[in-house]
Amino acid sequence: MNPYYGFVSGRANHRCEYCRAPESVFNFHFEVEHITPTSRGGTDAHLNLALACHSCNRFKSNATTAIDPEYSEVTNLFNPRTDRWEDHFRFDSSNCEIQGKTSIGRVTVEQLQMNRSRHVNAREIWVQLGAFP
Repeated sequence: MNPYYGFVSGRANHRCEYCRAPESVFNFHFEVEHITPTSRGGTDAHLNLALACHSCNRFKSNATTAIDPEYSEVTNLFNPRTDRWEDHFRFDSSNCEIQGKTSIGRVTVEQLQMNRSRHVNAREIWVQLGAFP
């Protein structure tokens, strides 16, 4: 297990800091993710670490930017250490999708593929269980 897991997961309240998935409904620990990947000069400093579910970590990979689907401009991905989730995303309870409210939110939703059918189906169940949002 990552030596920073205890600190990072506690700070994140055991939720993915990108899609807000609750770690408690999984049968494995979430991953300690480098916001700026080490391949791009990122470090293990606490301000560069985030808790991510496997899916968000996989689709984020070593990306730090993406193309905004609305304006076709390169935009930074959401940074859990400097950005507030509520400023960039909203949860639509009518369809269990996460929607980007800003350019940062839109590119992050797209890059991390937050609204794939498996994610939406899982969120529906988590809502019924009272584990989401």
